[in-house]
Amino acid sequence: MTSRCPACGATYEGDVNFCSRDGSRLVSRDAKPVVEPSAARGAEPPAWDGRTGTLPPPLPGQTPSGPMALLGKALDDRYRIERKVGEGGMSIVFLATETTTGQRLAIKVLSKELSGDANAMARLRREASMGARLSHPNVCSIQRIGETADGLVYVVMPFVDGELLVDRTNRLRQLPLEEVVRHVRDVAAGLAAAHALGIVHRDLKPENVMVSPAPDAPGGERAVVLDFGLAKERRTGAEVEKLTKTGMVVGTPEFMSPEQLRGKPLDGRTDVYALALMTYEMLTGTLPFRANTQQESMIARLKSDPTPLDKVRPDLGLPDTVNGVIMQGLARDPKERYQTAPEFAEALAGASR
Repeated sequence: MTSRCPACGATYEGDVNFCSRDGSRLVSRDAKPVVEPSAARGAEPPAWDGRTGTLPPPLPGQTPSGPMALLGKALDDRYRIERKVGEGGMSIVFLATETTTGQRLAIKVLSKELSGDANAMARLRREASMGARLSHPNVCSIQRIGETADGLVYVVMPFVDGELLVDRTNRLRQLPLEEVVRHVRDVAAGLAAAHALGIVHRDLKPENVMVSPAPDAPGGERAVVLDFGLAKERRTGAEVEKLTKTGMVVGTPEFMSPEQLRGKPLDGRTDVYALALMTYEMLTGTLPFRANTQQESMIARLKSDPTPLDKVRPDLGLPDTVNGVIMQGLARDPKERYQTAPEFAEALAGASR
């Protein structure tokens, strides 16, 4: 039986009831979505038309509110908000144009809940300051943090066009080894640049990696890491909600390292673990710990060994050496993992030859 998550689109094989990423109840892959009348569900207002410079009239009986009220306006008299390009549990991302330079930017408007979190904002501002020195082709770093008149915090970043890694993996089910090696090298290079500045991502996952066209790069693409400094932004399940609110755990449960789940101090090796998890998923289309809930998944990472690649996808014929590299990247003890992201990437590249 194949099921899908109605929230993030992830697919699962077998008797799985809940999405391991966001906790949503899964539905049959063939199930048709229920379409409600737009008035009942609050249809999204149309976006500002960047070609004509006009904002189409709102839908009948509807007035844009909250972050959506920014559409078509010049934020801070500097950024023209064009259209919504993404939405997470606690933010909305807009495509914007800087009015003086014409540069295309991504502006993430954080929810009032997150904007009011003093600890999260302090870390965000600190890492944004560090990120001003983080100039790397495999990182989309924060350029500026601002605040709207009604107290919403927004983050300005370069706009990276392309396909999210999670969408590509879901679309193709699994990626060829050669492509995975390229993406892992790119992500590792971006992580190394950040780690050198003392910045740990803490929420590395396929949703935070964009595969962008790059004619000058191997394969004609470049993987770019997104959302440095925004680890706490993502929504978590009920099992870790209390820990997240108290600041003990930061990140997305499905891709947390064991030390992260325990609330231990973190360094770059927690990102290495997440990168190894992502590599496993890119190669097999699934994750190495089977579970029906987020809580079961977390317990499995704390107590169980990951399922070898050939046990999950024997049909792929992946080299044993590749499995060995990933298993070492997923070691529960950080001391037993590869100590840096580039070390893991180069070991994977060597094992794939």
